[in-house]
Amino acid sequence: QVQLVESGGGLVQPGGSLRLSCAASGSIFSIGAMGWYRQAPGNERGLVAHISGAGSTNYADSVKGRFTISRDNAKNTVYLQMNSLKPEDTAVYYCNVFCRPTWSDALISFWGQGTQVTVSS
Repeated sequence: QVQLVESGGGLVQPGGSLRLSCAASGSIFSIGAMGWYRQAPGNERGLVAHISGAGSTNYADSVKGRFTISRDNAKNTVYLQMNSLKPEDTAVYYCNVFCRPTWSDALISFWGQGTQVTVSS
């Protein structure tokens, strides 16, 4: 089994910052790309930021210049630093990890349980 545990969500005022973490554990042989998605009520889940196994990043236009994705390969962890938060950033944030588990030769997509981020005064 592979587990993803997210942390760092919460309530923050507009203009504030939060840092999300997502740690992968379990029967992991290797990890490839990692990313963060978000889903607001009534909306589809969409990409926020993505980081490849080599460290290349890309971001949704709405968060460019405000959010930074990073990874610590030694800890199997991906982070999302969110600055200058806006009310429209309010959503459930999900991490996504492509992982080769020990029991498969294929890269498999795994999802975290989601963490709520609320930006409100």
